[in-house]
Amino acid sequence: MTKTVVIGMSGGVDSSVAALLLKQQGYNVIGLYMSNWEEKDEGGHCTGEADFDDVRRVCNKIDIPYYSVNFAKQYMDRVFKYFLEEYQNGRTPNPDVLCNREIKFGPFLKYALSLGADYIATGHYCGIEHKDGIHYLKKVKDQNKDQTYFLNQLSQDQLEKVMFPLADIEKGEVRRIAKQYGLDTAEKKDSTGICFIGERNFRNFLSSYLPGQPGEIKTLDGKVVGEHMGLMYYTLGQRRGLNLGGISGSNGGRWFVVEKDLANNVLYVSQGDEEPLMSKALVADTFNFIPSKPADEFECFAKFRYRQPEQGVKVRVDGDKVYIDFKEKQRAVTPGQFVVLYDEHNCLGGGIIQQVIK
Repeated sequence: MTKTVVIGMSGGVDSSVAALLLKQQGYNVIGLYMSNWEEKDEGGHCTGEADFDDVRRVCNKIDIPYYSVNFAKQYMDRVFKYFLEEYQNGRTPNPDVLCNREIKFGPFLKYALSLGADYIATGHYCGIEHKDGIHYLKKVKDQNKDQTYFLNQLSQDQLEKVMFPLADIEKGEVRRIAKQYGLDTAEKKDSTGICFIGERNFRNFLSSYLPGQPGEIKTLDGKVVGEHMGLMYYTLGQRRGLNLGGISGSNGGRWFVVEKDLANNVLYVSQGDEEPLMSKALVADTFNFIPSKPADEFECFAKFRYRQPEQGVKVRVDGDKVYIDFKEKQRAVTPGQFVVLYDEHNCLGGGIIQQVIK
């Protein structure tokens, strides 16, 4: 009996080609577009309409049925509220990770099963291995595009019925396939920005929900060198947008953010010397191991941000806390972001960085 796969269609080239490949492999494929952010542009048009138009054209081209489903309330309650709370607390969250756990592999999975799905699929660059009832999240061939970082919070139940058709295909090949089969998304630019919200002036967007509270910018020795627009607009290591050029007595090097003092609404910066940004360890919680922790203490690799080579670490698990020591000092490790662990082939899971140890 032919298996049914419901694939999340975003209107981008990756999910388009993933759907095409599943159809070619003989599955009964259903496209499902998620509308998770309700906003209209200056012309009064829903900002997601263009993406859904691309989904419609691709699905018609490869001859599969398609549906649209609205998860805007779930997105607001489960992802966006947390996103705002973290910024309000002076931290830098990663909504893409929560989007996957709370939406794409939550309500989406449930809805897909109601459509009769045996599996769900996405256009993520990830691998999956189902072995002896255990589900492993695998790294992929194209390490520049590997997206296991964003799936570090998925549970065994969420991974049980997942397929990732692009696991063994590099991005250039994906675009070539899309062009070969005449898919309208072949040359479409990859989406960036906030998950489901997209590209926009971030400071203007955030200020419409959380009005900024200006305050002093100081050096670590207490000298006032400028004024910030609100601590939530800045992240550790940030160089752009500080407006500190030409300060009298400066050494000519670039300024960057080294600390945020939420209690006193002070943004601390340094010039040239990056040592204040360096750390040797961190403490994380909300940790999710895939499929389970290897041991109470072990060595592996870690990423502290998405586009970063894996770094050697030592890990110690103590109750709800995970202590991670770095083999080499790391720059700008940021509370609120996710630390994600890896072995040679698999994503081992991840957690939220709560404390950075200098």
